[in-house]
Amino acid sequence: MKITYTARKVTLKDNFKERVEKKLRKYERVFSGDAEVNVKVTVYKNRQTVEITINDNGMIYRVEDTKAEMNEALDTITDKLSRQIRKNKTRLAKRLRDTAFDEPLSDESAADDEDQEEVTYELFRTKSVSLKPMSPDEAILRMNMVNHKFFMFLNSDTDKVSVVYIRDNGDYGMLESEVEG
Repeated sequence: MKITYTARKVTLKDNFKERVEKKLRKYERVFSGDAEVNVKVTVYKNRQTVEITINDNGMIYRVEDTKAEMNEALDTITDKLSRQIRKNKTRLAKRLRDTAFDEPLSDESAADDEDQEEVTYELFRTKSVSLKPMSPDEAILRMNMVNHKFFMFLNSDTDKVSVVYIRDNGDYGMLESEVEG
């Protein structure tokens, strides 16, 4: 795995980097050697955020947590990553290395309703999305892996641009594009 560190408002010490590498070493059997890992650490006034994003063979895995200490946040997010992988173990086994799941990863288990007369919306960020053909099940898996509420993809069953999302009751929904004419 190739690990890249990004630090915002902090200088990362070697012992933290060594700890990250030690924690990520247990995932070497799950991910290929070409996996790209981005570790981002951001320090605010009294809280520290650690985010790990792993990109491997087109699959993206993302975990993030904020704690008073960056080492606490690192412990929490590696546990979250283990739970994500364990939760999606059967689906991931089809896409990842065959021997990845021979041994367990770890022993732990673990709007406002007011009406306004005139509403203006300001766009703060634009993100480009590459649409890869995939099934709705794979799109839901990817959405869960990056911990987002929705995921846009090209539906391989219908050849339409689609969006899967998590409903308020915890079920999944899907929107499919249709050209009006």
